[in-house]
Amino acid sequence: MSHAEQPPEQNLGHNLRQLRKERGWSLDRAASETGVSKAMLGQIERGESSPTLATLWKLAGGFHRSMSSLIEPAAGQTGKIRSADRLRQQPTQDQMLVAPLFPFDPQFGFELFELTLLPGYQRESEPHEPGVIEHVMVIEGTMELLLEGQWRPLQQGEAIRFAADQPHGYRNLGDKPAVFHNLIHYPAQP
Repeated sequence: MSHAEQPPEQNLGHNLRQLRKERGWSLDRAASETGVSKAMLGQIERGESSPTLATLWKLAGGFHRSMSSLIEPAAGQTGKIRSADRLRQQPTQDQMLVAPLFPFDPQFGFELFELTLLPGYQRESEPHEPGVIEHVMVIEGTMELLLEGQWRPLQQGEAIRFAADQPHGYRNLGDKPAVFHNLIHYPAQP
């Protein structure tokens, strides 16, 4: 089984181990940088534990990487068709399905996900790094987005762009899944 075909927790564990090795970080240093306990980091690296989405974002922030770079190998060459149906996975404990349609590529400065919020799902997100902008486009169902302390309803076909370096959140209070595209743009790194 190739790295790209491994279960999500194996991809995450492999990618996390590689990032630590590239930086020469011990588990202690990685725990200090990410705010994720040393024990949890070890479990994730060994594929013994599936983190929450909040933990996944802490890891991404601590390593100064995109979320997609933790769960998915780079998309590679242009002109290759990527199917959400084949890519869709549940990489965390959360009731959210994630299809990394275009994992982060520094050449373009963004990552694009298809996200599915299962009925009853709610998550409030910590602010991302300064300058991160999210673009949310609802493609199926209805959902709500938390911005500036208020939940805003979004219907199928509606889209919004917002500064993600502030608290924000996503929820689906309906009885059917809500599916949306989320394009996350990162500022250029010096």
